[in-house]
Amino acid sequence: MIKLSSLPSLPAVRGRYEFDVPLSQSTWFRVGGPAEVIFKPADLEDLCQFLSQKPSNLSCYPLGAGSNVLVADAGLPGCVIRLGRTFATIEQQGNLVILGAGCLDRTVALTTCQWALSGLEFLVGIPGTIGGAIAMNAGAYGHEVKDRLQWVEWVTPQGKVERIAAHALNMTYREGHLPEGVIVTKAAFLCDPKPSPDIQLTLDAFLSEREKSQPIRGRTGGSTFKNPPDGLKAWQLIDQAGCRGLKIGDAQVSEKHCNFLLNLDAASAADLEQLGNTVQKRVYDQTGIMLEWEIIRLG
Repeated sequence: MIKLSSLPSLPAVRGRYEFDVPLSQSTWFRVGGPAEVIFKPADLEDLCQFLSQKPSNLSCYPLGAGSNVLVADAGLPGCVIRLGRTFATIEQQGNLVILGAGCLDRTVALTTCQWALSGLEFLVGIPGTIGGAIAMNAGAYGHEVKDRLQWVEWVTPQGKVERIAAHALNMTYREGHLPEGVIVTKAAFLCDPKPSPDIQLTLDAFLSEREKSQPIRGRTGGSTFKNPPDGLKAWQLIDQAGCRGLKIGDAQVSEKHCNFLLNLDAASAADLEQLGNTVQKRVYDQTGIMLEWEIIRLG
């Protein structure tokens, strides 16, 4: 339990605060200590007001679906910001799709299929929200967020709403290059018209491939490490280093896809991080390549 005595005074909001909330229930790994406070803004204006009036020494962490994060066992001091339904809108403007940052990636893929708009099918296999997908330039099956992204709206740490063209971000592999502290609230993606049955075939193929190759029914945070440059695959390097199935406590390198870590039952965040660091070291010792974490570690 985090001591709340150190928490600075919070501004009045129309949304709600929740205190000392276990984050293990909000992350796919099912690990992590409590958040000192969670703020769920009522709408964009509420979020802007909170950020503009919050104490300057209050750290803030946006958290979407919790699919690619590893929260420390001690929890997170400061404020976790979670965007609710008012930030999960989906709007069509011709071939342009305007998405709230709280939209689930899978929902976006299925909805655009219904609208006979192609280009975002790859999102069907990415667990998480659009805000998180933009922050890390998420990708799968040879496609990335930056391929279709047109503009992004975010709120600055000072509570100001800004819109920026996607090309100005200079997004790269698994890097959105967002300014520090901004919270994405909305974005636009350009799609192509295509018959819905054809799009559905692509969705089915992606989902089938994911089912075959990934441990999607386990407690996992998705891909643990980014692929190195020059076409190398992280999972191959991990496998070659003899780490497939490696365990520390109840944390295990998946035998099905060894770039995935699993919480078999009662693993701690420390177990999972130690396991990841061990994999890093073994790969480096064998190849001289230092794998870079793709999972975001907090706390």
